[in-house]
Formats: sequence, C-alpha cells, structure tokens
Amino acid sequence: MESGHQQSTLAIETASEACSVALFAGNTLLAHDHRLLGRGHAEELIPMIAALPDKGRARRILVSLGPGSFTGVRIGIATARALGFAWGSPVIGYPTLALIAAMAQAQHPANTTVCMNGGHGEWFVQNFGRDGAQMNEFASLSPEQAATRDVQPIIAGGKADELANLANPAPDAALHLLPDARHAQLIGSALLTEEISPIYGRAPDAKPLAAARPAK
Repeated sequence: MESGHQQSTLAIETASEACSVALFAGNTLLAHDHRLLGRGHAEELIPMIAALPDKGRARRILVSLGPGSFTGVRIGIATARALGFAWGSPVIGYPTLALIAAMAQAQHPANTTVCMNGGHGEWFVQNFGRDGAQMNEFASLSPEQAATRDVQPIIAGGKADELANLANPAPDAALHLLPDARHAQLIGSALLTEEISPIYGRAPDAKPLAAARPAK
C-alpha cells in the first residue's frame, strides 16, 4: 500500500451524527466512506475501515477527540487505540471543531465560528482564525448565549444556519458541515496531539452514586 516514502494515514471521525473514515498515502486520498448514521457508530465503524484498501492498515492513525457525541467519541478512540496497538502505529488526536473549521476555511479563508450540536439543547461553539488557530476555548452554550458571543464572518457546522439566523450582524456565510475524515489532513499540526483522551463538552449527566446519597 505504501508508495515510496509516503506515509499512510487512517483518519477516523465519529464525534457527530456522521461517521467517516479515510485512508491517505501522503497527502493523497486513496479511499473514504462517510455515512450519516445518527446512532450505530459501533456497528458500522469497523466494517467501514475493513472495506478500505488493505483493510485500512496505515503507519499513522488520526482520530477525533471531540467534543461531540459522548458515545461516538469513545468508540472512535477505542478503535484507533486497538488498531494502533495491533499495527504498531502511533495514534494522533485532533479536536472535532478544528476539523470543521478547516473544512470551512478551505472554501472561505476567513475567521470562522464553528457551531455544532452539543446535546441537551446546547451547542458547541468556538472561533478559529483564518490560519486555523483557536481564537478562544470552545463552550457548550444555549442558542441564546451563542448568539451573544463574538460571531465571526463565517459560521460552519451542523448548527450554522440556526446560529446565523440569531446572529447580529448576520455572517457573510453559513456553511452546514458535518465533520468528515477525508479532510482531516487539513488540520494544522499545532492542533494535533499524542494525548489521546476524549474532549468532553459537558459534565456527565449522571452523578456518582455515593455523591447522590444524602449524608447521614
């Protein structure tokens, strides 16, 4: 599968209602699969990887760390770790919102607000400079709170249209985008990490049992 000195990369994206995988030789996309599942990432991800050339085997694995679906993120990370161990391949993580920003800026090179579903009626929101760098920390906000933040000229993500309708002034463009592994190579190296742990956008809904019990 290798071509000369080019490094092969498997990218795994499971942090949203979409599930996608992509295989690269260097910067060349060899194959990919992108499906809008909602749920069912655990059942679909391994067959999607197995259908790639050489069953997706690669010298490096990129995986989304979130924020996003609690279950989806954990499935993607667990799969990447297992394959990395089996293949002897390093696993590199990236923030999901940075991928969406990179996808948007490939179309519109401008400061971008990423807005995607955060669950429980909230949105994950974060701003990125036109160079792809994070302008602030991401936050999980109500739609009303998100509209009062510093919204950039471009809004991208699964909730882009809804935020654009609330923003004042209105953005130059709203791009409905879900994260797609075929664009993972667009993410700047400064946002990649070898620390593979989920980025959670919210505190857990369930409290530990001991903490939930009334004190005696």
